Amino acid sequence: MIKRREFIRTLNAGIALGLVSRPALAGILQGRPGSARMQAELAYHTIQSVAFDEIRLQYPRFVGKNARLDVHGFGPRITICIVTTDQGAKGWASLRGGRNEAQRQASDLIGKKLSDVFDVNIGITDNRYLPFDIALHDLAGVVLNKPVYALLGRDQPFTTKYYSGMIYFDDLEPSHAPGGIDKVLANCRYDYEYGYRQFKLKIGRGHRWMSVKDGLARDIEVTKAVAKAFPDCEILVDGNNGFTLSEFTAYLEGIGDIPLFWIEEPFHETVEDYRKLREWMAKAGVKSLLAEGEADPDPALLDTLMQQKLMDVHISDIEGLGFTNWRRLMPTLIGYGVQASPHAWGSLLKSFYTAHMAGGLGNTVTIEGVTSTSDDVDLSGYVIKDGKLVPPSAPGFGMKLLR
Repeated sequence: MIKRREFIRTLNAGIALGLVSRPALAGILQGRPGSARMQAELAYHTIQSVAFDEIRLQYPRFVGKNARLDVHGFGPRITICIVTTDQGAKGWASLRGGRNEAQRQASDLIGKKLSDVFDVNIGITDNRYLPFDIALHDLAGVVLNKPVYALLGRDQPFTTKYYSGMIYFDDLEPSHAPGGIDKVLANCRYDYEYGYRQFKLKIGRGHRWMSVKDGLARDIEVTKAVAKAFPDCEILVDGNNGFTLSEFTAYLEGIGDIPLFWIEEPFHETVEDYRKLREWMAKAGVKSLLAEGEADPDPALLDTLMQQKLMDVHISDIEGLGFTNWRRLMPTLIGYGVQASPHAWGSLLKSFYTAHMAGGLGNTVTIEGVTSTSDDVDLSGYVIKDGKLVPPSAPGFGMKLLR
């Protein structure tokens, strides 16, 4: 299987751009009105330092298991990078990859003009800068006094649906006294009151934590219970590749006429199995979107699935693939009639980065929410309105470090 770094090489080699229509490609390469002026403004800034730190994000509750992984805990510590120019402008974001490698690569940035390493039309100008990709987007927004979505071309952002991505196997925790389905419903109620109108349910309990028979029955029971308790909400399901094709179609049969907004990675993707699933869904009248591309994305296989209309939503990670590479990929998705929804699990920062990508480029069907608080970052600029995530109009990504 092709790993994420090879996917990035594929994009940077131009394969994705080669699939873009000529008018769209011309627009990418030539830029848009005002971009030359913005680029000239970036040239006044020289990168003076790259620093590293950690921040803590805290989930409102303990997050348990999914089909493949054990408990996820109360929230991560995230390594960040802070890029400062000789004019005193600062941009920061999650660091992509390991800190040690990034510290070695930081010398590639220091002393360079911001305009040499970042282009408002495309993002970073060289793959070497990927560890600092999102921080450079933030910095460019700060320098230009524009939110990132405006750098991508929108004065007012597109907004889209926002789902709770933290409904795991809550019924199985704590292990000494499992909370059962009532615990799942209580967590959904919390998320509903928080503002979500979409819930993504983890399914696949029979892959590792229960027998196949009992796990399937519980997956069905949980889905039915959530659908009944929250009739005004949409349900997404994520199998984390924990099913076989026959097991998953048994799940779909078991939930009956409950509509699913999307189906995410029910089993390891192959063209043959996805074609069979799509055919089964068509006969059964199941119209859910099929979402793929999170787990070790294989660009050639994903491209085939998209070409053959076997995949509806591309979900590679916003940090793993990179913000710039997502910008490059989006025209290809539009050409295929495929929508985006970058994976954001683990960090609310990734949800917020996605809100700007969606805000500037559109074509994003929903955004993964990872409800969190922090004593280290001001997260208050982002609001949920009518079940949609609205990014702030502050410069960059609109998040200030509190220390």
